[in-house]
Amino acid sequence: MSIRDENLVKSLSGALERAGIATEEPVFEVSHCGGRLDCLMHVSSPSGHRRLAIELLRQAYPRDVRDAAWQLENFHKDNSKARDIILMVAAEHLSNGAKADLRRHGLAYFEANGTFYLRHEEWLIDIERPSKPTLRRGIVPLFTGAREQVIFALLYAHNSFQSGLALAELSKTSTYTVSTVLAELERREWIASEGSGRTLRRKVSHPAELLDAWVDAWREQKAPKTKWYFYLSDANDLIGQLADKLRAAGTNGAIFTGSAAANLVVPHLTRTDTVDLIVPPGEAHRYAASLGLKSAEKGANVTLIERTGASTLFTNEHGLTGSRCANPFILYLDLLDGKGRNKELAAQLRQYQLNM
Repeated sequence: MSIRDENLVKSLSGALERAGIATEEPVFEVSHCGGRLDCLMHVSSPSGHRRLAIELLRQAYPRDVRDAAWQLENFHKDNSKARDIILMVAAEHLSNGAKADLRRHGLAYFEANGTFYLRHEEWLIDIERPSKPTLRRGIVPLFTGAREQVIFALLYAHNSFQSGLALAELSKTSTYTVSTVLAELERREWIASEGSGRTLRRKVSHPAELLDAWVDAWREQKAPKTKWYFYLSDANDLIGQLADKLRAAGTNGAIFTGSAAANLVVPHLTRTDTVDLIVPPGEAHRYAASLGLKSAEKGANVTLIERTGASTLFTNEHGLTGSRCANPFILYLDLLDGKGRNKELAAQLRQYQLNM
């Protein structure tokens, strides 16, 4: 038994003690006719004595917890006359889908962050805390570099099945990268398939869940940002004037994002007097010079964000302003920065543009 598993069980014991349930020393790797149980723990409270039959996991997704449930059921069959056994999965991280499956099958669960669900006769513990997956060997990080572009392509085309080659073309990545991402999403059971062999096509089966996972990863990304001031001849047309300057300078590659760009897509009747502009990494000062911007930490009305990759995919030209705007998915992610009424605007965008 590893140190990680021992520490996870200690955390579980502490959580039980705080809930008024006394614990005895756990027994690890308990053999039975159907195989081997990871951990057996005797617990008691004024309501009675119970045994927790526990399977221990690290990163747990629906497929993982189904395997664990099978192991627990085998243990239960070997103790079919015992009414004091509570079946439980304990993990360093449980996905939302895994937790939903465990509840649906009446299994208790514990997560290292303190999330705890146990329902058995007169016992009820239901604690939900925000969880953040920890990376381990064998888990493919999905929201980095080219893999993030594949995620975006899948969400962009979430209503239709796509071949691996089509996804590579959409995401501007290699078929190897697409295959890597699809394999990880299949492991997490977020992919639906049709056909086989050369006719195999796939699409996201739970796009809203995948988008929420991208939101969590996006918040952790720290792209370089610099603040600038742009002199306006018309205070109501900041994007239009900047777009004119970009065309006049022959500067390609800049993409409008944030609340000003989102208001062009979903008019929210909220005045925005600042603009966020995505530019290639390392080129903020070149763009600032082309646009005639002045560095200004205070009173700034333009933010240059140095990003590439997914941010540059599926952009849209806005006819009235002549501006190149980020795709609504990127706009949505950028609006979740907590500024002003951005969260409200993001909700509008998700409902009416993303339909998720």
